[in-house]
Amino acid sequence: MTLTAVSKTQPDEAIDAILATGQRVFGENRVQEAQARWTERLSGLDGLELRLIGPLQTNKAEDAVVLFDVIETLDREKLARALAEAAQKRGRSPRVLVQVNTGAEPQKAGVLPEAAAALIETARRTYGLTVEGLMCIPPADQEAEPHFALLRDMAERNGLSVLSMGMSGDYETAIRCGATHVRVGTALFGERNRP
Repeated sequence: MTLTAVSKTQPDEAIDAILATGQRVFGENRVQEAQARWTERLSGLDGLELRLIGPLQTNKAEDAVVLFDVIETLDREKLARALAEAAQKRGRSPRVLVQVNTGAEPQKAGVLPEAAAALIETARRTYGLTVEGLMCIPPADQEAEPHFALLRDMAERNGLSVLSMGMSGDYETAIRCGATHVRVGTALFGERNRP
């Protein structure tokens, strides 16, 4: 199980303190914020892995391909196409997770569960992306376990080994349900400063 330290909106001092503990896997929500924070740090840190865990607009695909090792928020074919084009142009191809909107919440990003298999297939076969797993954020007003179990079952059906699920409030449940990656911010850094 891998801990992804969610560093979005955290001050540099907090990031440096976590880096000093040996933590090397970090999640960011926004491409521009991540560029400002990590571009200089990347050259001086061995083993650093950056994961995009926030929604990605197609016009930011090239910047994301250059900066991130893993993009966890693929949720539509248009984005798969943009990532494939950016990867070819930049000669760098990050690993990809498909974000599944397990609660079918209209305000949330993510492909609906019934459309996920088709998107995985298209991303792999049509666009040549390395789809290694699935990601979800369960509805805040529901028990997380059924959503994590659904994601686990979908991953098994599609031959995927990576499950990014669970955050500060539900990571223990996610681990019990088979998470390979948990995204933890508040439990590591405390409440974040909102911009």
